[in-house]
Amino acid sequence: MTRSPHVLYGLPHSLYTGPARAYLRKQGIAYVERTPRSEPFARDILPVIGRSIIPVMVTPEGEIVQDSVDIIDHFEANGAASLSAYPPGPRQTFVALLLQLYGNQGLLRAAMHYRWTYYDQQARFLDHAFAAGAPLEAVQNVMRRMQSYLPGLGVTPETIPLIEQGFEDLLDILDAHFSVHPYLLGAIPSLGDYGLLGPLFAHLGRDPVPADIMKRRAPAVFRWVERMNAPDLDITDLPDASGWVEDDGVPETLEPLIAHMGQEMGPELADKVAFLAEHVRKTAPKDGDPVSAKPHQRTIGTTPSTYRGVAAEVGVQPYLLYLVGRVRRQLQSMSGDDRAWALDLLGRHGLRAAFDGELGVAVDRRNHIEVWAAA
Repeated sequence: MTRSPHVLYGLPHSLYTGPARAYLRKQGIAYVERTPRSEPFARDILPVIGRSIIPVMVTPEGEIVQDSVDIIDHFEANGAASLSAYPPGPRQTFVALLLQLYGNQGLLRAAMHYRWTYYDQQARFLDHAFAAGAPLEAVQNVMRRMQSYLPGLGVTPETIPLIEQGFEDLLDILDAHFSVHPYLLGAIPSLGDYGLLGPLFAHLGRDPVPADIMKRRAPAVFRWVERMNAPDLDITDLPDASGWVEDDGVPETLEPLIAHMGQEMGPELADKVAFLAEHVRKTAPKDGDPVSAKPHQRTIGTTPSTYRGVAAEVGVQPYLLYLVGRVRRQLQSMSGDDRAWALDLLGRHGLRAAFDGELGVAVDRRNHIEVWAAA
């Protein structure tokens, strides 16, 4: 009897679908991708998860898993990964989780800016992507809602030149790295690669305006985007690469990337973590209480912060703390020289405040919604 494939509900232009799709391909896991606009999604998925969100995966046994991070961890936990995204050593795992956070959250600003600030220059492409066979009028409200998120992400006339400079700086850093390494930590894609792929594929590597910048300025980065979406390792242009970097080593070419992460999101990350901790102090939630009043609510407030020295009022997403917690747990599991190395890395690049010390709060996901949990 032929086993049914997994079903992945997602869309080509979805930032968070990209990592899940790439992971399934790399692992050789049988799946079919379906649109969330289908009748089975409305009938079988929405009543269970309580909100319209993608990606969502349904296993052959009927288990529902939402979010690309959790989809990857589902297969890592059940031993189905033929190419584990978790490196074998503590330092590489720490860096992979840190860069997963950066890709997943730190690049949202640039991804959304290039998609929606430049809408007029790429309207036909975006209209086609969002309509996906439906009448354009049916999705215009969705597109307008996406555009309305820009101020809450810190995209303002004052920050836009800095966002664009930051994107170009990132491309230069990654181009230097991917010219000598096929993936972040060697010849196997890590959690960090999947985290970066979300924005660097769906928005910045497909939308015409940023994709053109990427292809012209950083061909090795575009090649990595192709490589990540291939069903095999796809390293014919770097044939001498093999396995993870030896001895839990972190390539020197990643140091500028972590420094860039600190410049791009260090202050904002500390401000958001502090806001969430204060929110918990004031509201005193119990373990398992929902983070948001409604499951579809993505932010629970705003906080003043800065982006590259420019003031910005930014929305605070509890999901950020969910990812911060993954980095914190890895740091807490490290000891001796490995822990000292990780703390030094964070400290040098203005990132330590968000990960070191007692936080007293965490975000977990239970029954498909974010809930507060004891740290």
